Amino acid sequence: MNAVLKSAAGADRSTREWQAADAAHYLHPFTDFKALADKGSRVIAQAGNIYLWDSEGHRLLDAMSGLWCVNVGYGRKELIEAATRQLTDLPFYNSFFQTATKPAIELAELLSEVTPPQFKHVFFSGSGSEGNDTVVRMVRRYWDVLGQPERTVIISRHNAYHGSTMAGASLGGMSGMHAQGGLPIPGITHIGQPFWFELGQGTHSAPLAPDAERASRDDFGLKAAGWLEAKIIEVGADKVAAFIGEPVQGAGGVIVPPETYWPEIQRICDKYGILLVSDEVICGFGRTGHWFGCERFGFRPDLMTFAKGVTSGYIPLGGVMVGERIARVLIEQGGEFNHGYTYSGHPVACAVALENIRVIQREGLVEKVRDVLGPYLAEQFAALASHPLVGEVQTCGLMGAVQIVQDKATARSFDSNLEVGMLCRSHCFANGLIMRAVGDRMIIAPPLVITRDQIDDMMALIRRCLDLTLADVLRNGWI
Repeated sequence: MNAVLKSAAGADRSTREWQAADAAHYLHPFTDFKALADKGSRVIAQAGNIYLWDSEGHRLLDAMSGLWCVNVGYGRKELIEAATRQLTDLPFYNSFFQTATKPAIELAELLSEVTPPQFKHVFFSGSGSEGNDTVVRMVRRYWDVLGQPERTVIISRHNAYHGSTMAGASLGGMSGMHAQGGLPIPGITHIGQPFWFELGQGTHSAPLAPDAERASRDDFGLKAAGWLEAKIIEVGADKVAAFIGEPVQGAGGVIVPPETYWPEIQRICDKYGILLVSDEVICGFGRTGHWFGCERFGFRPDLMTFAKGVTSGYIPLGGVMVGERIARVLIEQGGEFNHGYTYSGHPVACAVALENIRVIQREGLVEKVRDVLGPYLAEQFAALASHPLVGEVQTCGLMGAVQIVQDKATARSFDSNLEVGMLCRSHCFANGLIMRAVGDRMIIAPPLVITRDQIDDMMALIRRCLDLTLADVLRNGWI
């Protein structure tokens, strides 16, 4: 690909011209607008399979699936054709006024088949953020209908990500987001995250043997889950409506909880009768090697938020799977649920989602991640543990994290002001790899259609970028 691209109007533009237009008009999400305008954005022009090409013709291996989205890879004609057919037949109609469209009904049926058995109903939204806003409204409506309107408090976790709308950002536990806009909104509180490396590893003065580390992680999992019970008691069980969590914290750094964590969370929620919400926006549709992350970790949520992988990101769509415990109350008790979106059940989005799920089924992608690709990625990531900069590696299905540290022996981190993770990320982009930095934790979540050979290519790039980062660190005298 050459560096000159055509705009929608057909005029040729250079990369610099695209960047200038971008800086003049486009405000990007989660961005320092001034810094980006000074630097110039990266303009992505084409995609195919697991690769992207920028406006300069550079190929990038997309190890982040866009933004945890593109599960079936780029350029799938089946999805494009499904959208085209639906655009021809019925490009849009809403779900208000006691009306439905065929794709929305059919997708609701299919979702009830691929989700855990307690889910027979779905409420559609346009995104995961909107889905989590729906969770807040629906949870409180449920308790109100049951005659317990005082049960409004929702418990989440520090460093969780549940979207960037007012309610979604409040449910999330990211301090940088809470510092802007007067967040969190009332009725939402947080407990610690199940991050053993940061909160449990520190109790040990030296690296542990594998058996001892496993025991330490298991003990920490129970301890971290216990923070939920302590918070319930602090708030008052009669005031708590629900607990929400991602099976694996994605945007927080691919933090895979100890195996003991979620079963204990389930026990505590059952003990106090509170609702359990699984945010599956990242973990859903095969990412963990199961259709949904709650199945991987063995818990039974009452509500389940989804988005991203439901359409592989081709068209925006999100929603909430509603367990029968809640659905039966809302349906049988009657009364209007005063909530919804213009694009709830958008027919084109639903048509694409239907074909996307069929591709996942037809190609056995969930099973392939569970049995072949996930274990292979785990082996390859384990081999990174010997690198001088690596303090921990974690994987779950086709998600992976590499913790960069200053001192392996003590697991001491670099000063955050050095931004070593961002330094590593810059090497990744320069060498044709999209890998995300969360502080000094480098993370990946490649498309589910990646092959073993492509994993090998990706791992070679990761090693190269770690080596380049190490060279920079040594040159700067940081270790």
